Parts: sequence; structure tokens; C-alpha cells
Amino acid sequence: MTFTNVLREENEDIFQMIFDHPFVQGIGKGKLPHEAVEHYVKADFEYLNAFMQIYGVALSKSSKREDIRYFHERIQFILHDEIHPHHNFCDYIGAGYEELQGYPLPPTADHYVKHMMYHAQTGTLAETIGALLPCPWTYIEIGQELVKKFNPTADHPFYTWINFYAKSDSTTMEMRKQLDILAAEASVTEQKRIKDAFRKSCQLELAFWEMAYTCEEWPSKRTVSNQ
Repeated sequence: MTFTNVLREENEDIFQMIFDHPFVQGIGKGKLPHEAVEHYVKADFEYLNAFMQIYGVALSKSSKREDIRYFHERIQFILHDEIHPHHNFCDYIGAGYEELQGYPLPPTADHYVKHMMYHAQTGTLAETIGALLPCPWTYIEIGQELVKKFNPTADHPFYTWINFYAKSDSTTMEMRKQLDILAAEASVTEQKRIKDAFRKSCQLELAFWEMAYTCEEWPSKRTVSNQ
């Protein structure tokens, strides 16, 4: 069994909790509260900006050209392709995409970004990938689960969103291959750190859905003054 197969098996409980979350099930059913979708897009836009920056840290840790190419392509994917699911959500709530950009991250998303950045800044490349991997991996499996359960047709409100992720498994497979190679050369201590980073990211993926569904906010919305 590969290292990433072990990761998936050890985190089956969280994956199932994600699949069963009411926001995810609402995507499959084609019905979600508009305020929850808006909250999700606002947070995810900024989260993905940070995700690209963390890919940049991973790129800086890469010594092989194929790894540099891979992380560069992942950044391009977020910039040019992963906007399509966001547009699908915006169309559903009748909002312009630009209107939902530039908002501060809610507490859970803020913590998630800092968790990944911590492992990227202090850990190895393998540990960095371990922290990043649950995001694309859970989304691909969400898309595939929703296709299997709801079999959406082109008139489904979230047809674009579901099919975009259901058919994006090459992203996860390439990242998994990288992690399997690196983990095979890692010490037991490093493997434990990778597993810890991966599981916490899975937990935070679940928490991100809950954050969006409940429209989580900071206790005080007052921002720090720049003056």
C-alpha cells in the first residue's frame, strides 16, 4: 500500500463527514442558502490566493525541474481554471464575481491558511504537499460522490461545479505520486509530521464547509486600522 493510500484510509472518517455535510449535500440537491454560497465564494477566493502563495513556497523548495513545472502549472490552474466553479456559484446567487472579492478571511479559513503556511515555511517539501493535498483530493472525491449519488444533468444548478471537480482527478494523482516518492525517502519522524499535516488539513476542509454554511464571522467585525 502506498503512503497516500494509507493517508486516505486513515482519514476515511473525515472524508465521509465532508460528503455528508449539508453544504456538500446541498450542492448535490441543487439547493443552498444564497448567503452561505456568497460566504463561501468570498472566503474561497482569498483562500485560493493564499493557496497559490503556498504553492510558490513549495516551488522554492523544489530542486527538480519537473517539480518546479508542476507547481507552476498548479498556480496557473487556480488562476485560469478554478474560477469556473466560482462563476457557477455566483450565477446561482445572481452576484458578480468581482463583487465577492477582497473580503477578510473568516476565522476558520484564516486558521487553515496559516496551518498550511506553517508547514510550508518550517517543514520539508513532503510535509508541505501533505498539508496542501487534502484540498484538491477532497474536492475531486466530492465531485465524484455527487455524480454517483445525484447523476446531475445539464439543467442542474451546480452541474458545472460538480463536473469540474469530478473530472479533475489528474491533479490529485500527480500530487500523490510526488508525495509517495518523497515519503518513501522520509524518516519515521517526518512521515508522522506529514500525516499530522494531512489530517489537520482534512479536518479544516470539513470546518471550511461548516464555516460557509453557518456564515461564520469574527466576534467583532472591526478591522485593524492602517493609521
